[in-house]
Amino acid sequence: MCAMEIPDYKTDSFFGLEDQWIETASGELTHYHELGDGTPLLFLHGSGTGVSAAANWWLNLEQISQVGHCYAIDSIGYGQTIVAENTEYGIRQWVDHAIRFLDAKGIEKTWVIGNSLGGWLAFQMAIDYPERLLGIVSMGTGGAKQTAALKQHSNPDLSLEGIRKTLEMFVVDKSLVTDELVKVRLAAAENDCASDRIFEVVGARDRDRFEFPLDFEKMKEITIPVLLIHGVQDVVIPVSRTWDILNTVPNSNAHIFNHCGHWSQVEKADEFNILICNFLKRNIIN
Repeated sequence: MCAMEIPDYKTDSFFGLEDQWIETASGELTHYHELGDGTPLLFLHGSGTGVSAAANWWLNLEQISQVGHCYAIDSIGYGQTIVAENTEYGIRQWVDHAIRFLDAKGIEKTWVIGNSLGGWLAFQMAIDYPERLLGIVSMGTGGAKQTAALKQHSNPDLSLEGIRKTLEMFVVDKSLVTDELVKVRLAAAENDCASDRIFEVVGARDRDRFEFPLDFEKMKEITIPVLLIHGVQDVVIPVSRTWDILNTVPNSNAHIFNHCGHWSQVEKADEFNILICNFLKRNIIN
């Protein structure tokens, strides 16, 4: 496999994260951010316009890296990860990409911290590759039945107003959706060729919502520690999704934030980080 050329790209300084790249397959160069040391913690972002690892986790990685080795990747079809020709998208493909990243980094076992689509992937990874996971933290776990907000989420609008409308759907406190955040999200969407691939990626996600949903019978066999997080006012994924998983996965616990929407890692960042760090400290055996 010939070495691929590293792109001339830098994540916007707004996010305060350094860029790293690793070849994960022929023609595939995965973009990621890495902080800390110790037990591996793999962060998987959600879906949406201009989404990336940085855009999901910029308020969390620095603090959580105090208790583990954080790796936040751009999944194939998102962010700055370069994909090979004829790459297919879907739940299994995103899971397999995460496994390729772990293999490329020489990581045998990891925690997975997933937001929305990323939480969906975390549980599918636990079903398909149980030997690779140490535990799961999932917020607003994706894959639920389509809500009105999800239908809107399925028709991305690559404009400042479209980005703002999407981000405001994620939070109760609309003041968090600043002009600067909207601008950097739109710039990311335009830079990563989202206008070319976003509909293909979103289509694959929505297809698998019906054709390849999480198998709750198999989830009963997941024995690793699991922490579920949800906002009461989440209009994208109803809080009942967490209740259903909590009653299915044996070693799961849940934390519910009030006055919080779908973006708990942003809207409740300080409390979220403390919650995650304490949970990991209790469950990590170094």
